[in-house]
Amino acid sequence: MTQPAEKPQPHERFRDLFFATLVLEFASGVPFGVIHELVPIWLRVQGTDLASLGALTLVGLPWTLKPLWAPFVDRVGDWHRWIVLGMTLAAGGIAGLTQVDGSSPGLVPLLVLTALGSATADIAIDAYIVARVPPTEQGRITGVRIAAYRGAMALAGGGATWIGSRWGWNLAFEIVVVLQLLVMASVWSLKRVKQVANESTPAFGRVLGEWLSRPGTWQLFALVLLFKLGDSAMAPMTRPFLLSAGLDAGEVGIISTTGGSVLTALGAVFGGALVSRFGMRSMFVGLGVTQALSNLGYALAALVGGVPSAIAASIAESLTAGLGSAAMMSLSMRACRGAGEADTGGLATRWAILSGILGLTRSLSGAISGVGVEQWGYFTWFMFSFALALPALALAPRVVAKYDDV
Repeated sequence: MTQPAEKPQPHERFRDLFFATLVLEFASGVPFGVIHELVPIWLRVQGTDLASLGALTLVGLPWTLKPLWAPFVDRVGDWHRWIVLGMTLAAGGIAGLTQVDGSSPGLVPLLVLTALGSATADIAIDAYIVARVPPTEQGRITGVRIAAYRGAMALAGGGATWIGSRWGWNLAFEIVVVLQLLVMASVWSLKRVKQVANESTPAFGRVLGEWLSRPGTWQLFALVLLFKLGDSAMAPMTRPFLLSAGLDAGEVGIISTTGGSVLTALGAVFGGALVSRFGMRSMFVGLGVTQALSNLGYALAALVGGVPSAIAASIAESLTAGLGSAAMMSLSMRACRGAGEADTGGLATRWAILSGILGLTRSLSGAISGVGVEQWGYFTWFMFSFALALPALALAPRVVAKYDDV
């Protein structure tokens, strides 16, 4: 059974948690930025069609399926080793992209390897952070988590896209690999949460079954599935839309990914602070509404046309995505701790279940986004994505009330 780390003194606690969170979430964000930010633009520049780009989101299924091997991560070895192993696999997959192009049969296996390694590392990263963060610090640490994650995406996605569009895509991928390897070295300096193999650590079926037996869990899972549905349906088509509006690949990388990551990080820090200050029940729905309104911003940009409106939509979407993510991550952290307060056994599995549900939303809705735009056009698809966000807002008050004081 995993044992909780010794609690640091109050005046040291946030500083220590801040550094650990910064390193680990940055490591987590690099592969995600490559697959969801850098690769789509790289392929689109080569002429890959929208339907194929949308379907390519399915290579992210390891982030959805990771609950299946999360119990093994819970039981065997320690989280530091799992993080390094997963990051090594992801770095290998990214390095392999220098040897392929959009038509190569090896493209999809390399992307799957990257996602698989990243998802495995994420299991251990999420469990480590949730195990160490006390409830009083969850709001502020949530902001740090998203800010660090988005900062990594800014470098691995937008920054690398800018480099690739000007000096070659292979150079961009090589720089990302070096960045990932440097971050791996920092993981070993982090304070360890002692973890030993123990057969009493619950397996996936036990964790899921016990959780589902608790009142309100089905509603929690439904909210997690639906909360980012509209955002996930829109996101894969935002970069192609910006390209169609008249921006080049480098400009899209800087405005949407690099600048967008900074704005999302700011939104996340602000959203996390609001949750800490005013409580989950008071802020969750409002932050969700703000997130959904960004879909209307893209619909308006598609209707009006032109570069300025497209840039404005990108700015609004990036900022509000951070607000919504802060709300959902804070809720998830409280739900995971509330499922097993006495110890951290099975914590990686509980978090993996919730993040896997979020990944399912991203993969499935994103997979049909290219077909939706090709059939309906950008305006109608963005309006449809806004409608997809509404069921979660109706469900949220009942679910959030259960976890407001956890």
